Amino acid sequence: MDAAAASVRVDRWLWAARFFKTRSLAAAACGGGKVDVNGEAAKPARPLRAGDRVEVTVPRGKRIARVLALSERRGPPAEARSLYEDLTPPAPPRPMRPAPVLREPGLGRPTKRERRVLDRLRGSAS
Repeated sequence: MDAAAASVRVDRWLWAARFFKTRSLAAAACGGGKVDVNGEAAKPARPLRAGDRVEVTVPRGKRIARVLALSERRGPPAEARSLYEDLTPPAPPRPMRPAPVLREPGLGRPTKRERRVLDRLRGSAS
């Protein structure tokens, strides 16, 4: 009985810690190989204990957390943040954008170089 109280299913904990919006999404991520516990792929029913290291691949990137507390109940965000220690490294700095091209009105059509800079600013893939 103590072993059951000292562990919780991975999918339930991921849902309670707000890594996923629903428990079924958490279970699907576990089944799809997107969740590792202590370096090993985790199925949804794998028991999770305090001190375990959890790596989750989500659309925004990879998140790494150390389990501090267990919970099967989804609570407010502040309570969810207290369930884990975030070990995710900070994102690399975003590259600086080039200075915008300033042209006086009436100077005619932009040059090829100026068009490329404008395309980069707009996010065009050309």
